[in-house]
Amino acid sequence: MRRLLEIELQKLLLNRTSKILIFISFILPLCVILLSALKINFFGFFTLELGELGIFNFPIIWHITTFFSALFKFFFAIVVVSMIGNEYSNKTLKQNLIDGLSKKEFILSKFYVIIFFSLVSTVIIFILSLVLGLIYSSYTEFHIITQQMEFLIAYFVKLVAFFSFCLFLGVLAKRSAFALAFLFVDLILEWIVFGILTWKGSWEMAQKVQGFLPLTSMSNLIKQPFQRIAMTKFPGNSDIVYDYSVHIETILIVMCWTVVFIYSSYRLLKKRDL
Repeated sequence: MRRLLEIELQKLLLNRTSKILIFISFILPLCVILLSALKINFFGFFTLELGELGIFNFPIIWHITTFFSALFKFFFAIVVVSMIGNEYSNKTLKQNLIDGLSKKEFILSKFYVIIFFSLVSTVIIFILSLVLGLIYSSYTEFHIITQQMEFLIAYFVKLVAFFSFCLFLGVLAKRSAFALAFLFVDLILEWIVFGILTWKGSWEMAQKVQGFLPLTSMSNLIKQPFQRIAMTKFPGNSDIVYDYSVHIETILIVMCWTVVFIYSSYRLLKKRDL
C-alpha cells in the first residue's frame, strides 16, 4: 500500500497543474470558512458577522464546515480524472504495466491517493472546526463538542465516493474533459429519473428511488444547513423543521457505490486492450 501511494504522490507532485489544483482544493475552503468568521463592513452601511448567526457554535459547526467544504471537491475531482487522462495521453499506463505493475495495483494506487487526500481534508476540517468552535462557540462543554461529529465521517465517505466515481469515469472516458462531462450528464439523468418517477408515481416514491442513485446519495450524506440555521433563530416555527441527520443507511449506500466504482474501474481496465 505504501509503495503504491508513494508512486502516485510522486506523479502528482511532479505535475505543476496537479499541485496547484490540490493546493486550491485544500486552501480555498479554509479561506472561505476563516473569512466567514471575520466582521465585514460594507462601506459603512452595515456590518456582516456570520458568527452572530451562531454558525460557529458546537455542535452545528460540524454540519456547517463539512457541507461548505464539500462544495469545493470539484477541484480535486479534476486532479483525479487528470491522473487517468495523463496515464493514457503520456503512455505511462502501458509503461507501468511493462515495468511490472499489475492492473489491480494500478487501480489500487489511484484509490489509495483518493483515501489519503480525503483523510487529510477531513483532518484539516476537524482541526479548523474545533479551533473556530473553541473561539466563537457559546457552548464549550466536552459532551456538546463531541456531539454530531458523525458529519466528519459522512464528509470523508462522501469525498472517497465522489472521487472514486471520477476515477471510474476517467477510466471509462480516457480523457479528463469527457470524464467531467459524463459527471454532469449523470447528474442530469438522475433528475430526469426523478421527474419521470414523480410524473408516473408519487413524489415520495421518486425521492426514495433517487436516494439510491450515486450523486444524490452522496448529496444526502450532508444535507444543506440553511434550514437548520433558521431553526436556531426561529425555534417556534415548525414549518422549517427538517431532517438534517446523518443516516447509517445513506452511508452504506454510498459505500456500496464506492465499491462498485472501484471494481468497475478494475474490470474495465482488465478487459481493455492497452
